[in-house]
Amino acid sequence: MERIIFHVDVNSAFLSWEAAYRLHHLGASVDLRQIPSAVAGDAESRHGIILAKSHPAKKYGVCTGETIGQARVKCPQLYMVPPNYSLYQRCSRAFQEILKEYTPDVEPYSIDECYMDMTETLHLFGKPLETADEIRGRIERELGFTVNIGVASNKLLAKMASEFRKPNYTHSLFPWEIQEKMWPLPISQLFFVGRAARRKLEMLGISTIGELAAADPAFLKPILHKHGEQIWNFANGRDSAEVRAEAPVNKGFGNSTTVAFDVKDRGTARKVLLALAETVGSRLRSHKVKAEVIAVGIKSYDFHYSSHQMVMPNPTNITWELYQYACQLFDQLWDKKTPLRHLGIHTQRIRDGAEPRQMNLFDNGNYEKLEKLDKTIDVIRRKYGIDAVKRAVFLEGAIDHLSGGISREKRTVDYSRQKIE
Repeated sequence: MERIIFHVDVNSAFLSWEAAYRLHHLGASVDLRQIPSAVAGDAESRHGIILAKSHPAKKYGVCTGETIGQARVKCPQLYMVPPNYSLYQRCSRAFQEILKEYTPDVEPYSIDECYMDMTETLHLFGKPLETADEIRGRIERELGFTVNIGVASNKLLAKMASEFRKPNYTHSLFPWEIQEKMWPLPISQLFFVGRAARRKLEMLGISTIGELAAADPAFLKPILHKHGEQIWNFANGRDSAEVRAEAPVNKGFGNSTTVAFDVKDRGTARKVLLALAETVGSRLRSHKVKAEVIAVGIKSYDFHYSSHQMVMPNPTNITWELYQYACQLFDQLWDKKTPLRHLGIHTQRIRDGAEPRQMNLFDNGNYEKLEKLDKTIDVIRRKYGIDAVKRAVFLEGAIDHLSGGISREKRTVDYSRQKIE
């Protein structure tokens, strides 16, 4: 039986969710999707980039990921609103619940896109394109925002199809449609072809997906290695990846933060690292795992990035232990004079949290006590809120005691202070 895979992609997700909420719950009269608008971070806290933009803004050349200043130059009248990740998470869950009414095999690919394997359930609803249109219509009627749906025989083709004309369309890309619909597209539009691969392919005279599909894989291998074989298969519409309703095991845990000011001294940097160790340690413990490798990354005021990593003597999820090793790496990494704007802690080689600790005769740390302390703090924070317990070092100053990930100002928005038009 030929597989039937849907790829559902929310159109301008953050902006669409913001627009729908303002229209249907806050009484707005202006639809953000119909004017040059964008969801953007806070420039004062140095999170000032464009996170999502409307189609009218796109016509001015406004791009996701560019700074607010760059966007303003292109579109002086750009209307900007702050991000509200709590709202976006609720919207994401809501549209996924609709998808699960059609198949249990729904794989979230990101907060705003999912794969659906309709192979076993499609006969309950009708033809592929008609069923996709039904889902698309329900999401618009019930939730107030639109999606594109790609319909194909594998995940790669479904994702490619959903990227065709936007917004609010259903597109198919079955094997017999590849030559007409996909091969004429520029090579940059093929999934998994980044800027570096595109440049290498263009140096070989390959500028379209069709030209890549017709190329000899042996010709690509010396230049693109294993990646060349993969994208050649993609260009020919080949993809055997399964839709996985259960998330794969996490291979690493980490968090990073962009500080609102330049970090110029070791003491402040260590506070940031402690706050990051709090969040990373908490995540490891919530998944009942420990990490064996820890890495610290720093980005200077002029955006130069560097990192160091080490194998810890024992896998751990203890906040204080993660912090101590992070400080060691930081001291090796930083030149003690270059101002920093961004710091991160990342862990790898994840182990089962139940693994016993290898004792060391020369190590006098009371790890059992530290583990119990962390678990108690986790319980208190889950029950009474993340600010119920914080270390004294964070009582004063601008460093959030649980840094990294989605910053507080992005988690929710006080709409009473917003101008709703």
